[in-house]
Formats: sequence, C-alpha cells, structure tokens
Amino acid sequence: MDIAIYIHIPFCERKCPYCDFNSFSGRQALRTAYVDALCHEMAAVAARGRALGASYAARTLYFGGGTPTLLDPRHFAQLLACAREQFGWHERLETTTEANPGTIDVAYLRALRALGVNRVSLGVQSLDDAMLRRLGRIHDASAAIAAVEACREGGFENLSVDLMYGLPDQDLPHWRRTLEQVAALAPEHLSLYPLTIEPGTPFWRRRESGRLILPPDDDVAEMFEVAEEALKANSFDHYELSNWALGMVHQCQHNLTYWRNQPYVGLGAGAHSSLHLERYHNVESPSDYIRLVGDRADAVASRESIDRNLEMAETLILGLRLADGVRRTAFRDRFGRNLDEVIGDALSRPGLDELIADDGERIALSPRGKLLANEVFVAVLDSSIGGPSVC
Repeated sequence: MDIAIYIHIPFCERKCPYCDFNSFSGRQALRTAYVDALCHEMAAVAARGRALGASYAARTLYFGGGTPTLLDPRHFAQLLACAREQFGWHERLETTTEANPGTIDVAYLRALRALGVNRVSLGVQSLDDAMLRRLGRIHDASAAIAAVEACREGGFENLSVDLMYGLPDQDLPHWRRTLEQVAALAPEHLSLYPLTIEPGTPFWRRRESGRLILPPDDDVAEMFEVAEEALKANSFDHYELSNWALGMVHQCQHNLTYWRNQPYVGLGAGAHSSLHLERYHNVESPSDYIRLVGDRADAVASRESIDRNLEMAETLILGLRLADGVRRTAFRDRFGRNLDEVIGDALSRPGLDELIADDGERIALSPRGKLLANEVFVAVLDSSIGGPSVC
C-alpha cells in the first residue's frame, strides 16, 4: 500500500502569537529521546501493517512542525535510516522539510541534501520587517532572502515559500509588493494562507480586547484575487486553493495525498493518521509521547472509524480544493457509485450553482466558488452523502 509519511517535530525557537499548531519552544533536552521514540513508532506502525497483511511503501516523506530544522543533521540521518528500514521506498521519493529563516545555513542544508532531503518549505510569511515583528517571527526580511539563497547554494532545486495575507495593517499595495518581491526570488512553489485567528492564541486575546485590527473580509478576498492575477503573470499554476506551482512537476506531492483523501501515516506528538478506514491521532505532549511509545509502542489518544458515506463526503470536499476538482470517472472507479447520484441536487441549489464549474467530466470550484469554498463544503456535508455520520 502506498502511503505518505508525515513526521512531526514539535520544537520551535519561539512560539508565534497566531500559532495553534502542536509546537513548544525550547525543550532541547528532549530532542534525542524524541527522535528515538519516532523510530520506535515507525517500527510499531510497520509491524501493525504486516499483521493486517499490508506492506507500506512511502510515496512521500514530510518533516513538519514546529521547526524541523532545529534538529541536528544526525537526527535527520537517524530518522531517514529508520524510515527506509521499516517502509518500502519509492524511487525519486519527494522528501520535504519545513524550515524557518534564522535556523539554517549553507553547511546545514548541504548536510540535509546529502542525506536525501530534496525539497524545502520555507516559512517566510512576509518580507516586511514591521509585519514580521507583529507576527512574532524570529527573522527579518534580509534573513528570509538569505535563507532562499542558502537553499540554492545548499543544492535544493525544489523550494516552496509560505506567505500570509490578511495581516494587521496590511493593504492591497503592500500585498502586491510582497508578491512581486517573492516572485523575484524564483521559488518553484508558493503557499499563501490568510491569517486565521485561532481560539486561545495571543492573537485571539488581542482581537477580543480590541488591540488587534485586521483588514475587512472584502479586502482579504481581494488579496486572494490579486495573488491569482500576479502569480499567473509569473507563470505559476494555481493548482489548489492555497497553493501555486511552476508546473505539475513542482506541485507538492505530499499534500496532494491529503487532498485526494489517500492513506497517510503521521508520526510524532499530535500527529494524525488515516489508514484502513480509521483515523487516529497521537497525544500532543512530547514528554507523554516519548513515555507512551516506550511503554506500549504507540501514543494514540483517540481513534475514529470512517464509514463509506463520510469517506465519500471528505473525498469530495478535499478534491474540490484542487483546480482539477473531482472527476466523475475517478469517483465511480473508487466508490462504485455515480457522483451525481451520490451528491443529488446539493450543488444545484440557487446561489450554489454559480460556485461550481461543471464540464460534464468533472466538477470544480468556479472563480467565485474559490472565495466562498466553505459554503460549497457545507452543502456537500448537508447532502445525502453526509447525514449523522459526518458530524
């Protein structure tokens, strides 16, 4: 069975005030024990697969966080060796690490490249120093540009850059300048995310107290449209709601696994997995994760069975995030049912029909649908394929 493998590294130098990811500043003393626990979990996952008659072959490998590049190269070497030992290995495996400017240099990147890491996802977020300070980032614009240059000098030919928009005090001219500056750095891939205020974060508390003022929703929507226009002019294909690539060869193969609702294994504290019609996630505390993996060979906090209706609904919702949308033939081949029969008239209701483009072979989000995607997703969940099992 082909799977994507995600390895969560929950350590960061400093927690950003908008972040609700499972990440923790400091905790350097835990890192070696944590890497050992990851290797134990890999062996346990592979053993459970064999017990079910499944032999897993890694399609992609992705180090996320947190900040994976706080690990030493020897830790990467250990994790890659363990993964090769426990799982089958596809030729030309896409192996990505997330990285933050200020945590990498050329020597470090050359070491990772020599180990087989072949893609970097760089958390730039902005190229405005004042904006970066508001976001609590540890780097400034010059460090971000230096990080891009270091990736190139370190041997990486597949580079993704993350940016955020809808930021405090950000307007359309500022966002246009940011896009022009990043396009000039010539990354192969871009991920653009609107700032989302998550409950419990410092940004949430600031907004609730009136100390954080964000652009109006209409301006944020226009920023999305500006990005589509500007990046198309720079030859980027908009292949997923938040992602652009210079051609199919540079689309993120790991994330395509999620959007196609295919099997994946998440390793590490708080990591999520989806295998054999079951979804589960690990405990979030790195210390608890290390202890539980040592005691019982897993650190699973909860499990959920995925029935056929929910699998179809999620396949539709995730597939509609892609520019290619959901193809009728692929849906029928996977589920043995016709898409139109399953979805009924959920997407032909007044007001929703203009959010969908339908060419007879596939359904996809229309340009307006990209701005109102959540309305489409809710309609899918409310349709006959959802029902109580979705909630």
